Amino acid sequence: MSHSSSKLIILDRDGVINEDRDDYVKSVDEWIPLPGSLEAIALLTQAGYQIAIATNQSGLSRGYFTINDLHSMHSKMELLLKPLGGHIDSIFFCPHVDSHQCDCRKPAPGLMKEIALRYKKNDSVNPLIGVPIVGDSLRDLQAGIALGASPHLVLTGKGQKTLTKGGLPEDTQIHADLMAFAQAILENKV
Repeated sequence: MSHSSSKLIILDRDGVINEDRDDYVKSVDEWIPLPGSLEAIALLTQAGYQIAIATNQSGLSRGYFTINDLHSMHSKMELLLKPLGGHIDSIFFCPHVDSHQCDCRKPAPGLMKEIALRYKKNDSVNPLIGVPIVGDSLRDLQAGIALGASPHLVLTGKGQKTLTKGGLPEDTQIHADLMAFAQAILENKV
């Protein structure tokens, strides 16, 4: 399958695919899919989209969970997606906290740069042009638009709070949840 920009979608994880928690999603049991989110990923997969996840996981550095716990959560996600016909193509995560001043913790664009490289997006200025980035917080969208991605805010997770706060990137499209986003994409409404 070609890695054309029109067929890549970048999703945040917590608050978009699964329930978010103020005390971090720390275990496979705490990883609970939001209603319709896995079905939405399955619809997009079946329509030929590749799904990349970009997620800040500072709980690793904070010692709240281990890399094995994180892998277990992602295995659970894949396991639940499989019977629905869904698939996650790749998962990029930042394990750092703000004080590390890394380039990968969103809103920094490091994870997006890695995704652009992985999917051979070679436009040096806007390698993710035309690629939807879906998140529930401003930092998710800022990380993507730095490389030209199209911002989509879902109102699950922190989304409603993010919307109320304002200051969203220009042209941000708002969706009730991941399923509403998927339907809009598949109906070419976005």
